[in-house]
Amino acid sequence: MHLSFDSYFIEPIQTQDAWNICNFVVANEDRLKRYFPLTLKENLTPDLSKLFTEIKVKEFEAKEEFLFLIKEKETKALVGLIYLKKLDWVKKRGELAYCIGYEFEGKGITTNAVTILSDYTFNNIGLKTLEIIVHKTNIASIKVAENCNFIWIKTLKKEHTPPGENPLDMELYELYNEIE
Repeated sequence: MHLSFDSYFIEPIQTQDAWNICNFVVANEDRLKRYFPLTLKENLTPDLSKLFTEIKVKEFEAKEEFLFLIKEKETKALVGLIYLKKLDWVKKRGELAYCIGYEFEGKGITTNAVTILSDYTFNNIGLKTLEIIVHKTNIASIKVAENCNFIWIKTLKKEHTPPGENPLDMELYELYNEIE
């Protein structure tokens, strides 16, 4: 699977991505520490990233969690991550969580990637509802959700606890597969 847009493409995680993921995470540590603390912790060294990618590839193959990478077409540089997680195969729903490298923020890359991946998820993975859970202060992420036609549903009380902080209320956005 290889989804392309503009100067970028989306592909599933592969074991050979370990070094690039480590570099991406270390370079974006400040951006990841609050909302992606596990991804950060599990990728701080090349050895940790190797283990991380092996686990994520197995989870992808088992349809337990899907991790997609956003890369530049020309350089193959890793510019962002998109998780499809918290999968409920009975209710046919899952959550999208995404992060973009600091030098790529504000260029519409995440919005394009989430739009394309949402369509792919509905048409090829078989989910009917996608969620995005975001803190009200993360304006860029809220814009991504809204620009991708996700609808605000409700505030989830004490939904996420960042390292060293009290639990945070988070905003739930949802997108539904159109019924044909």
